[in-house]
Amino acid sequence: MGRHCGWLALMAGIATGADFIFIPERPPSGEDWQDNMCAEIKRHRDLGKRKTIVIVCEGAIDSNLKPITAKDLMDLLTDRLHLDTRMTILGHVQRGGTPCAFDRNLATMQGVEAVEAVLASKPDVPSPMIAMNENKITRIDLMKAVSLTGEVAKAIARKDFIGAMDLRDPAFNQQYDQFIATTLSTDMEHSLVTHDRKNDQSLRIGIINVGAPACGMNAAVRAAVRYARNRGHVPFGIQNGFPGLIAGLIKEMKWMDVDGWIAHGGSELGTNRDQPSLDLGMVSYQLQKFDIQSLILIGGFEAYTACLEMYNARNSYPAFCMPMVHIPATISNNVPGTEYSLGADTSLNAIMQSCDAIKQSATASRKRVFVVEVHGGKSGFLAVMSGLAVGATSVYIPEEGINLARLQKDVSHLCSRYAQDAEGKTQGRVFIRSEAASKTYTTDIVSAIIKEEGHQQFDSRTAILGHIQQGNSASPLDRIRAMRLAVNSIDFLEEHASGLSSASSTKSNVSTSGPSVYNKDPDSIAVAGIQGSSVSFTSVEALLKDTDLKNRKPVQSWWMDYKRNCNLLARRTYLL
Repeated sequence: MGRHCGWLALMAGIATGADFIFIPERPPSGEDWQDNMCAEIKRHRDLGKRKTIVIVCEGAIDSNLKPITAKDLMDLLTDRLHLDTRMTILGHVQRGGTPCAFDRNLATMQGVEAVEAVLASKPDVPSPMIAMNENKITRIDLMKAVSLTGEVAKAIARKDFIGAMDLRDPAFNQQYDQFIATTLSTDMEHSLVTHDRKNDQSLRIGIINVGAPACGMNAAVRAAVRYARNRGHVPFGIQNGFPGLIAGLIKEMKWMDVDGWIAHGGSELGTNRDQPSLDLGMVSYQLQKFDIQSLILIGGFEAYTACLEMYNARNSYPAFCMPMVHIPATISNNVPGTEYSLGADTSLNAIMQSCDAIKQSATASRKRVFVVEVHGGKSGFLAVMSGLAVGATSVYIPEEGINLARLQKDVSHLCSRYAQDAEGKTQGRVFIRSEAASKTYTTDIVSAIIKEEGHQQFDSRTAILGHIQQGNSASPLDRIRAMRLAVNSIDFLEEHASGLSSASSTKSNVSTSGPSVYNKDPDSIAVAGIQGSSVSFTSVEALLKDTDLKNRKPVQSWWMDYKRNCNLLARRTYLL
């Protein structure tokens, strides 16, 4: 779908690893676009690719505003390339079924803001539309929003395709270019190396996964490998984290080596929690032996501390004096410098689906309460956001802890809720408890207290979700974020490698024995973060002031703003 908007097609293309997309805002360029498309598909096939996916928006057009249909493309691939091509028109199945966690939370937050807008309305204030900008719920003038939407169709009609793209979300244009840059095959004749970069500026980029597995890791590796090769760089996959690096398990990665990885969960490269301090000398030696000139670390808090260790060891080990970037990937979402980590959205969906099944069981059994334990370490992100998505009766998080007075109030509130239920329509209810909410009040103890204090008004059971929370295959949102962070990270490495002038080299006291990209600038080791609608890079040194190293999380927990909504919607007025 998408008569005048290619958002669905673009995001679906990114999330599925499609080969081509056709959208109304960005028609294929040139009169010979069919020839170029067929040539690219043939290159893919010559490299060993066995399948081709083309996504067509219903409003897709060429540069002359002539419609491009799925039937046209099927005939083109069948007649020109003799491929067994099938056409699937999804239709209204795209409207979906059960909403995902992101949709539920977005709807909840917009609903709360809508009520606030009604209560604050005045005769002279324009009617608002409740929107999300920079990851924040905001109000904008409804009539202006409607007018702006209509401008896109008008721009397309007058062939102002640049203007149409600019009218979309700020990241829309960038993500389209990133999709193209990670989809083209690595034929050096068609390389994306820009004219202002010489071939001798090609980087040897190491890619390593650190910490626990998180969905989105493989999607990030795939995007990094393909974009790096299309930029003329040589990517190397490091297997099994830092122990693999120490053992020399390093292999150059080709374009087809990561084919299909976007849909794979876990970590194809392998990962663990070990740090460079396991053997800093051997880590340095292997980086020099394989001439690794820049490094991408994909992982959770362990990847952040690994960057810190290598940064602090730069004076002793010149091999660490190179650009490094950390792409946050952890279901706990506890990395400083970013609002979201890869894997967190997938984990929320896994928790939500499990809790939906649990609530169904609890409702069928009538008066039953489940205390569900979720991961997260000292971060309450998963508990708060999953509690909001599933309508939890109460949420216990490390930031607040658990005490007896709180439990007594929650049980009293629970009793009153069950007393208010209509006869025969009693609902099952869920309590969400973060694994580190309390050392004393464990999940079993909380459940036992609820059952005992309920005086047989309801039963209580526990459910510890464990590693099921890591999910199976990465959610579309995690895949899209993975591509965006990976592409921007390669650009960051280029900037901090090729940007070395003679002045900066003198300032850094360059040693001839060091790597060719020798760089001791603190900004050259950074965390790639999602801040609002932008991708930011903050040095690991600068992030120290915003990091609680003891509890392995950021000092500020932005999700605490939504804890109030959890209490409000569960009618826990005593906590507001």
